[in-house]
Amino acid sequence: MGSELWATIADPFYVAGTNDMGYGIQMGYSLLRVLIGYTLSAAVAIPLGFLIGMSPMFYKALDPFIQVLKPISPLAWMPIALFTIGDSELSSIFVIFICSLWPMLTNTAFGVANVRSDWVNVARTHELSTAKTALTVILPAAAPTIITGMRISIGIAWLVIVAAEMLVGGTGIGYVVWNEWNGLRLDRMIVAILLIGVVGMLLDAAFARLQRAVAYAE
Repeated sequence: MGSELWATIADPFYVAGTNDMGYGIQMGYSLLRVLIGYTLSAAVAIPLGFLIGMSPMFYKALDPFIQVLKPISPLAWMPIALFTIGDSELSSIFVIFICSLWPMLTNTAFGVANVRSDWVNVARTHELSTAKTALTVILPAAAPTIITGMRISIGIAWLVIVAAEMLVGGTGIGYVVWNEWNGLRLDRMIVAILLIGVVGMLLDAAFARLQRAVAYAE
């Protein structure tokens, strides 16, 4: 058992079959799903958050839908995704998309809405267009709050992809944990769990560093 565990740790990128791959390969599958779903979510949440934050009319129109959809557990979307999409890979990406959406959307809207009004008034005095004001004044001012939302989202996405992979199986580090448990290989399962924790910590640390980089003193 010890030699098998050491072989798993020493060669994390081996491929010996469809259901026999190293933890590095499996982690790559998980990270790719998170990257795709998270990027799609950011592409929707940040522009929409700007729109909501800059327009009280859009806020009033969209806020009821956000308040209803936001509290729904991300994994509750999985059966719907599997039924409508019919593909476990795309369903996992959709669940990452939906769970990453709300923290980024609400934080972006909050950050944009709370930009100091005198900064916006200066931009108007200089007759900057709405788009230029958004990019040169509002975005830098709201960036710390937006990055906070992105940091929360990546943490949730990493939690959810592990649970989603346990449900749908196939590949990914979540599937590895479930598969090792089913085979009663508890030592290998613990290694996989610790690996999940380390990667989650590194993702959070990367966004914490980005948060510090965009912070400013008022």
